[in-house]
Amino acid sequence: MLTIDEVEAIPLFSGLPAGELERLARTAADLHLSPGEFAVHEGGEAALFAVLAGKIEVVKTFDGVERTLGWRLPGTIFGEVPIALGSGFPGGYRAAEPSRVMRLEVQQYYSIAAVSKDVAQKVSALARERMGGLQSITAEPQKPRVTLVGHRWDTACGELRRFLARNQISFTWLLPDTADAEAFWSATGRPALDGPVARLADGEIMESPAVRDLAIRLGLQTRPRGAEYDVAIVGGGPAGLAAAVYGASEGLRTIVVEREAPGGQAGTSSRIENYLGFPSGISGDELASRALQQARRLGAEILVTRSVAGIDPTTHDLFLDGTDVVRARSLILATGVTWRRLGIDGFDRLIGKGVYYGAARSEASTTHGLDVFLIGAGNSAGQAALHFSGHARSVTLLVRGPSLADSMSHYLIEQLRAKSNVKVQLRSEVQAVHGETHLTAIDILDKASNEVSRYDCGGLFVFIGANAETEWLPTDVVRDARGYVLTGDDVKKAGGWSHDRDPYLLETSAPGIFACGDVRLSPVKRVASAVGEGSMAIAFVHQYLANEEKAKRGQS
Repeated sequence: MLTIDEVEAIPLFSGLPAGELERLARTAADLHLSPGEFAVHEGGEAALFAVLAGKIEVVKTFDGVERTLGWRLPGTIFGEVPIALGSGFPGGYRAAEPSRVMRLEVQQYYSIAAVSKDVAQKVSALARERMGGLQSITAEPQKPRVTLVGHRWDTACGELRRFLARNQISFTWLLPDTADAEAFWSATGRPALDGPVARLADGEIMESPAVRDLAIRLGLQTRPRGAEYDVAIVGGGPAGLAAAVYGASEGLRTIVVEREAPGGQAGTSSRIENYLGFPSGISGDELASRALQQARRLGAEILVTRSVAGIDPTTHDLFLDGTDVVRARSLILATGVTWRRLGIDGFDRLIGKGVYYGAARSEASTTHGLDVFLIGAGNSAGQAALHFSGHARSVTLLVRGPSLADSMSHYLIEQLRAKSNVKVQLRSEVQAVHGETHLTAIDILDKASNEVSRYDCGGLFVFIGANAETEWLPTDVVRDARGYVLTGDDVKKAGGWSHDRDPYLLETSAPGIFACGDVRLSPVKRVASAVGEGSMAIAFVHQYLANEEKAKRGQS
């Protein structure tokens, strides 16, 4: 409980009338923080804080690395910038020792500012000073964590570029025969191998590095730290990350195993316009980044570059590629789906060399001034077309059907119509691809006229639906003919449930193994539904674990 004397000891409030001091003491929050506890996290809602005792460290994450920006000591305030801009906190404020702070909500601050112009002027002046400091920090040249030298059409280099971009690791990419690359070679020496070369920020050189080796050197987690977990989640897309957030926040020992990068297929979306709570839309990788930070902050472990070779449906052990085993009391399958493949002659030979399934946002920079084509009529194809339109000379959306309206949201169709360099070609199919070292041209069949025409092509991106790759699952986990995992009543209808109790809504035919998101048999395939199912799965995990504990006690 705050006292009037403690509030008056804060220089900002020392000149307030006794009645206002008494009201602040009665209504302001009194926060007692342990070392390492945050008063407010980066991105937190605007509020005004004053330090009563202890020491507060100001931290901000730059390129995945935390940096200390300053300190707040007793008598000082923080939160003036969010109040001035009406924004979230640009950094986090964490107790460096046992500390005590008072917090005023925005409306409380404005009530005080209405009474005392002096308080408002001091907060405004401090906000200007702090913003100047932030501008000086952002003006500092940020050194990339990786410098990558490799040929554009080298599949190994492309894999490394996509991995770094998807994991939001800053990097500079140099083509081997440029002046910048020559300067790089003069400093490091030209390698004997012709594969990609990566130089880390500390100067270490890695020649033709495997993705996992690079991940380890960059400090990403690739191996489990714990001996056993309450829940292991396979897949780090929206459903898996939502399950991780809710599992960790509710005290479950939680681990996520992701074979590439958190975000899943949604992480490659250039813009998600209809996700609740983001009126201006949000990119897939930004949504994934926020969810990843949230899950890690709450204590979940996130493994990247690891695939699951198999599971034991009885013990719930996960067998990872290599020799690692993740032991868990329950499992959640959130593996999502993969893009459906095209059976065009020569297509597979050019994957990563101008032909791509899906499209990471980072690929747009490689299409400057080129004519690119996208195959598909869904929202993912429409979002990618809009994103590429800001880079490519022209973007052509190839659609097999007679209209976009049956498969694409209305708002996307309208936005595509407004782009002068975007064309929609209906009743069209790619018949052939051409190129030796990389894609140079494609043949397109116009089904209306039955004529085939050849077009120069700087990039072909495929969005033609998806398949559930679940062949690695044991037969104990029942699936439909297309590989989608059955859960709940669908398991019972298929005759896959033989236990005393009914399966939970998201439980598979193997007790204690749950499925959520696109891998689960369901007519709804949306980011929002995947997030909802991820959180629901944790609720069922709690029920399953509680019943297991109850059964053990009954046996003993």
